[in-house]
Amino acid sequence: MTVEPDPDAQASEKPRTLFASLRTWISSHRTALVSLATVAVLILVSVTIASLVREVHYQDVLAALRETTATHVIQAIGLTAIGFLALSFYDVAALSFIGRPLPYRAVSLTAFCAYAVGNTAGFGPLTGGALRLRFYGSYGLEPEDAAKVIVFVTTAFGLGLTTLSAAALAWTADDIAPFIGLPALPVRVGAVITLAAIVGAFIWVALTKEKTLGRGRFSVRLPHPRLVLGQLAATVVDVLACAGVLWVLMPPVPLSFAAFVALFTVALGLGVLSHVPGGLGVLETILLATLSDSVPVDDLLGALILFRVIYYILPLVLAAVVVTGVEVRRLVLGPATSRLLGAGTRLVPPVLSALTVTLGAMLIFSGVTPAQPDSLSVLADWVPLPVVEGAHFLASILGLLLIVVARGLAFRLDGAWGVALGASFLAVVLSLLKALALGESILLSLLIVALLANRSEFRRPAALVHQALTPPWLAAVATVVISAFILLFVTYREVEYSHALWGVFEFSQEAPRSLRALLAVTLGAIAVGLWSLLRPASGRAPIPHEGDLCRAVALIDTQPTAAANLVRMGDKSLLFSDDGGAFLMYGRQGLSWIALLDPIGARDAAPELVWRFVEMATEAGGRPVFYQVSPDSLSLYADVGLRAFKLGEEAVVDLTSFSLTGSRRYGLRQTLSRGVREGLSVDVLTGTETEAVLPRLQEISDMWLTTHKTREKRFSLGAFQPDYVLAQPAAVLRHQDRIVAFATLMVTACKEEVAIDLMRFDPEGPRSGMEFLFLRLIERYQAEGFRSFNLGMAPLAGLRASVSAPMWNQVGRAVFEHGERFYNFQGLRAFKAKFSPTWHPRYMAVGGRVNPALALADVALLISGGLKGVIGK
Repeated sequence: MTVEPDPDAQASEKPRTLFASLRTWISSHRTALVSLATVAVLILVSVTIASLVREVHYQDVLAALRETTATHVIQAIGLTAIGFLALSFYDVAALSFIGRPLPYRAVSLTAFCAYAVGNTAGFGPLTGGALRLRFYGSYGLEPEDAAKVIVFVTTAFGLGLTTLSAAALAWTADDIAPFIGLPALPVRVGAVITLAAIVGAFIWVALTKEKTLGRGRFSVRLPHPRLVLGQLAATVVDVLACAGVLWVLMPPVPLSFAAFVALFTVALGLGVLSHVPGGLGVLETILLATLSDSVPVDDLLGALILFRVIYYILPLVLAAVVVTGVEVRRLVLGPATSRLLGAGTRLVPPVLSALTVTLGAMLIFSGVTPAQPDSLSVLADWVPLPVVEGAHFLASILGLLLIVVARGLAFRLDGAWGVALGASFLAVVLSLLKALALGESILLSLLIVALLANRSEFRRPAALVHQALTPPWLAAVATVVISAFILLFVTYREVEYSHALWGVFEFSQEAPRSLRALLAVTLGAIAVGLWSLLRPASGRAPIPHEGDLCRAVALIDTQPTAAANLVRMGDKSLLFSDDGGAFLMYGRQGLSWIALLDPIGARDAAPELVWRFVEMATEAGGRPVFYQVSPDSLSLYADVGLRAFKLGEEAVVDLTSFSLTGSRRYGLRQTLSRGVREGLSVDVLTGTETEAVLPRLQEISDMWLTTHKTREKRFSLGAFQPDYVLAQPAAVLRHQDRIVAFATLMVTACKEEVAIDLMRFDPEGPRSGMEFLFLRLIERYQAEGFRSFNLGMAPLAGLRASVSAPMWNQVGRAVFEHGERFYNFQGLRAFKAKFSPTWHPRYMAVGGRVNPALALADVALLISGGLKGVIGK
C-alpha cells in the first residue's frame, strides 16, 4: 500500500522550514545585524538633529559654553562623582546576590572603570561586562559567576530606570504632557499601571516563600527584598545624579526638576536600547525635540556638549589615570604587590583602548570645526600656511589611525602600543601646529604617559596588518565619521558649497580645510572597512607535517601533562608560539575551531597562543572552543571573553600517598590476590617488544570494537594505529601467558604523570582483569617515582544538582543520572572511584554568545568522525 504525501502538511512544513532557516541566519549574524542597526539609528538621529538645529550658529554654541559658570561646572562634577559612587553599589549588590562578596576597594575600582569605559565606548571588548570578566576572574569567580553579575547589573538598572521613569511621569504628567505632545491622562494612567505592576511584583517577591521560579532553563532565583530595595535606591541616586548634571548645566527651562527627570529617563532608556555608544545622538534628539521651543537651542546644545564631557569623557580620563597609578604602584612594590593591584592591571588594556578611541574621535571632530581666531592669528605670524594645512590634514588621519589601533590595545598587541604611542606623539605636535589646541595636546600627553607607564601590559607580538576590525568596531568608526559629517554640516551651514572650495588654501578659510580633512578620514574609513570585510578568511586547519610533529613531541617531554601525547596521532593541526616554546593542538568541525587541552609548553607563552587561536577562529568565521581545559587556566579564557562550562571530572591517583593498606583497600588487595592465583601478570612493553605482539593487540582491539558495536575515535582519544601504539609504552595483561588485554600509556620525560590512553580487552578474559592491570601499573609507576596516575575523565560527573545551577549543569546532571542507556556514565565513574582518586574538574570554554550544546555537539562529531560515528557510538 502506498501512502501519498499530504499536500497541506507539506505546505505548512515549508514556511516552518523557511522560518527556521531565517532564525538560524539571524542568530549567526546577530552581531553584524546589531551593528548595522546601530549605524542606521545613528543616521536617523543625525538627520533629525541637523533639521532641529538648522538655525543654530557654531559660534553661538561656543559662546554658550563660555558663559557656563565655574560654579555650575563644579556642581556637575560633584553630581558625577555621586552618580559613579552609586554605580559601584550595583556590583556590590550583584556579588552579594550570587554569594561571592569581594572587598569594596576591588569592587569600586572595577565598577568605576567598567562604567567609564562602557558609557563612552560600549562596543566589542570595550564593555563593562568584558572588564568584569577580566577583573573578577582574578579573584576566583568562575566565568558563570561573572556572567551572573553582568545580568544582575543590567536587569537592576533596567528595572530601576523603569520604576523611576514611571514614578516621575505619574507625578508630573500635567507638566510633561505639553512637551511630549500627549494628553496628560493616558500618560499618567500608563505610568501608574507600570508603577503598580512593579510594586505588586515587589510585594509578591517579599511574601513568597519559594525563592526560585520556573524550572531548568527558565528558572530564576529571586533576590531578598532588602537587596531589591537597596539596589533600587542605588539606581535612583545614580539616575538623579546623572539628570542633575545636565540640569545644572542647562539654561532655565519651564519644567520642574521632577518633570525634567521624567523626560530625561525616557531619553536615557531609549539611548540604551539603541545600542549607540553612550546613546550618542539619541539623548540629544529627544531633548532638542521636546525643549527647543522653550529654551535657546544654542544654549541647550552647549549644555549637552558639556554634559558629555563631564559625565562621559572626564570619568574615562580619570579611569586612565587611576589604572596607570595602580600599574606604577605595582611595579614599585614588585613581588609584594597586593592582590588588588595585581588584578587591577587587567583593567589597563580596555581602559586605554577606550581612551584612545575617544581621543581619536576628538582629533577628527577638531578637524571639521573651526579653530579659535586668536590662535590662527598667532600661527599666521610664526608658522607657514603649508605647515598649518598639512598639520590639520594629518591630525585628522591620525585620529582615524588611533581608533583603528585601539582594537589592538584592547587585545594587548605590542604593535598597537607602538603605533598608538608614535601617533600620539605626532598628534601632540600637530595639534599645536594646526590650531594651538592646548586641551587636545594635554589629553594626548596623558595617553602617552599612560602608554609608557603600562608598557608591560602590551606584550603580544602580533602584526597589526593581520587584525581585521569586527562589526562592532566598524560600527564605532562609522559612528565617528557620521557624527563628523553632521558636525561639519552644522558648523559651516552658511558657507556656500562649490567645487572651487577644495582648492582654497588661506589662513582665514577653514571650511575648505575641514572638507579636505573629512574627505581623508572618510576615504580612510572606507578603506579600513573594505579591508576588514572583503579580505580572504585566514587560518586553515592543515594536518601537521613531520617536522611540526617532531617539534611538538620534543616539547611534550619538557612538561608534565601526559595527555599531550595525543598529538602523536597526527590528526590535529598545530599552532606554535612565536618562540616555538609552546603549542596548541586543534581540529575543525562545522563552525567550531576546537583546541584540545590547555596550551602545551612554556607557561608564559599560553596567553599569546589563546589570543591567537581565538582571533584565527573568529577571522575565519568560526567559533573558538577549548575542550578539556583545567581550572588553573580559566582566567586565560575569561580574558578573551570565553565562558567556561564544566564537562566532568578527571580521576587522578596521587602516587606519593597511594597505599593498599587499611580496611578501605581490602577489595583491591583481594583483586590482586585473586589475579595472581588465576595466573594473571602485567608487563610494560616498548618499541620492538610491542611490535612483536602487535598482531595479537590488533586482534584484541578488533574484537573489542565488534563487541561494543563501536568504531575508532579520534581527536581527544587515541586510536589503534600501529605507529601510534608503537610510539608509547603498552601495558599487556597475560592470563596463563596469553595476552587478554592491553592499555597504551602516555608519559613524559619529567616523570610527573602517567595516563591511560587506549584500553582494550578480550571479551572472554577475566572480569577483574582491567582492575588487576590498573593496580599493577599504579604499583610499578609509584616505584619508578612518578607523582600521579591519570585514569581519565568521567564525563558529566560532579555537576551541581541545585535548581539554581545553570541550565548546562542541570541538563548534564540529568544525563549523568538517567543516560545509562546510551553511555555508562555512572559505571565509569564508579570503576575509577575504586582507586580512591582525587577528582579534578575539567571544562569547555566557548564564546559568550555560543550555545555550549552546539559547541559540544561539534566536539562529539569531531571525536566520532562524523554523524555516523555518533549514531554508531
